[in-house]
Amino acid sequence: MLLAAEAAATTSTYSGFDIYVLIFTVVIAIAFIKQLISPKRNLFALGFAGVSLIVFGIMDVVMIRGW
Repeated sequence: MLLAAEAAATTSTYSGFDIYVLIFTVVIAIAFIKQLISPKRNLFALGFAGVSLIVFGIMDVVMIRGW
């Protein structure tokens, strides 16, 4: 009974989709940096990438804490 309770407490929420989320976060970060260093900035693309990067960053933190 004690072992079953301990095993239930240490279950992981890792799935195969988590790797894709991390890779997509890196791609968004690269796009955001490229927009920042570009001499001709597209403010809509910069804002969209910034908001997306914040959302995916928070999602990554919550996802990794669940592992």
